[in-house]
Amino acid sequence: MDNLLTIGEVAERSGLATSAIRFYERQGLVHAERTPSGQRRFRRDVLRRIAVVRIAQRVGLTLEEIAAALAVLPVDRAPTRRDWERLTAGWQARIEQRISLLEALQSGLSGCIGCGCLSLRTCALANPDDVAFTTGAGPQYLMGD
Repeated sequence: MDNLLTIGEVAERSGLATSAIRFYERQGLVHAERTPSGQRRFRRDVLRRIAVVRIAQRVGLTLEEIAAALAVLPVDRAPTRRDWERLTAGWQARIEQRISLLEALQSGLSGCIGCGCLSLRTCALANPDDVAFTTGAGPQYLMGD
């Protein structure tokens, strides 16, 4: 257990509060070993897991999606490059979808995004008679296919 990190060390190295690390553990995102007195000790590769969790959250993945993906990683050894590639391969489509949405948002912020508000001067041109509503509720031009 000498090579293992305390929860305080993991918090310091990862930039997370200890309460967040305990939450991640309850969610199955990270795993700790216990000392005979019940204190948590983490393998050093937990820092990479935490980094992946934080990045995955920033690109819009839910904790459930992240936990499911991390569940395929080995808990008895540090993941290899191949392990990480396998894990993130399933996220590619989601990330590309997120990029497309952000690009559409970037270009559509000053124009009509198909929200059905009819409040912009250009709505009469971009969304005459609120035709965006016929495709569904919400920002249809932004979310649409």
